[in-house]
Amino acid sequence: MILVGNQRSGGQNLASHLLKDENDHVEIHELRGFVADDLHGAFKEAHAVAKGTQCKQYLFSLSLNPPQDEMVATETFIQAADEAEKRLGLEGQPRAIVFHEKKGRRHAHIVWSRIDSEAMKAVNHSWYKNKLNALSKELYLENNWQLPDGYKDPGLKNPLNFTLAEFQQAQRTNRDPREIKQAFRQAWEQSDNAQSLNAALMDKGFTLAKGDRRGFVAVDYHGEIYALARWTGLKTREVKARLGSPESLPFVTEAKEQFQKVLTPKLKQLIQEQRQQHAAELKPLLQQCRKLAQQHKQQRQALKTQQAKRWQRETRVRQDRLHTGLRGLWDWLSGRAKEVRERNQVEAWQALMRDRKEQSGMISVQLVRFSTAQAKIDGLYKKQRHDYSKLIFDIVYFFGLEKRKEQVRKLLYKHVHDSKKHQRTNIGLER
Repeated sequence: MILVGNQRSGGQNLASHLLKDENDHVEIHELRGFVADDLHGAFKEAHAVAKGTQCKQYLFSLSLNPPQDEMVATETFIQAADEAEKRLGLEGQPRAIVFHEKKGRRHAHIVWSRIDSEAMKAVNHSWYKNKLNALSKELYLENNWQLPDGYKDPGLKNPLNFTLAEFQQAQRTNRDPREIKQAFRQAWEQSDNAQSLNAALMDKGFTLAKGDRRGFVAVDYHGEIYALARWTGLKTREVKARLGSPESLPFVTEAKEQFQKVLTPKLKQLIQEQRQQHAAELKPLLQQCRKLAQQHKQQRQALKTQQAKRWQRETRVRQDRLHTGLRGLWDWLSGRAKEVRERNQVEAWQALMRDRKEQSGMISVQLVRFSTAQAKIDGLYKKQRHDYSKLIFDIVYFFGLEKRKEQVRKLLYKHVHDSKKHQRTNIGLER
């Protein structure tokens, strides 16, 4: 599983983030070494202890993300957390473990207090990223999970990996950022100068422009701006060496205006209609997932209540074995009281392990059910991205092709109406 850790402060913000209801399920699995029985209180304790030192980043936060298609048991998460704790020098430090479930996937967050309360100094985490990467690779191998290319060989790392900023920018246009990067790379490989690159980009929905500070950029019909060097994965000097000076290109504002002239109101309406259709298709599946998540919460609460009642009954049985008065004194003198206490401890531990096994089993079954429902949503998302990309391609095909307007009109008509025998109408492509 992928391990991402960092030193940090802001315990109250972290506690609020970990308890956000944006997840389908949030479970505080463990609070060890704290007096408080809630996350905010625990992190307040860690902060209070840290005030006796000069340490500002008094917490170490670690996220454990298993492979997407693997069902990982709770015990595996805990074993990974224990091993990470050992390698980071955090053994015995107060810690909190929180499980999150979202869209049928389960991951964990572990937060330790870095302050050694006896020595009153922070635990040092030298080279912690290297240690976590090494442990992550070991976990993949030990559990026989498919090893990511980045762990096999640095040279095999996926060139289409994208940053968070690139992902968010691509999300705003409802397009897969990996496809955008691939489109830029393919256009670059197919061209040898600015003119041929612009032609290749035009086929993919972009046009070259001159940026204010970044030299060569590309603009799509949404008006989004893409730094050419970043999205092709090249260095700025490599781009300049092939394309020369961007002075002959239009400014970004001019490129946007060109797109706005081409995109007639009817084409925008078609895009909006498709988005509404996609939303209608998704609505029942999303409602099903929300309903399923609510059912799972109720089932877990019911199990928790049932286990609590059973624990109380079994505790009373164990307590009744310990006699009071003269009989209790005799049991103490004869050694029977010690035997009873030891037996009670063993039975209590076994009961605790039984309850955890029941809970883990229920979670595993629920994850399978939720993953099945989520797979339908993911499949529909994939289909919708394909539909959306095709419509964009049709619009781009129209861009600048005055003489082939009728052909493009037929393509858009066929796409929107899905080859149904509707009466042809003018969809208003006049410029």
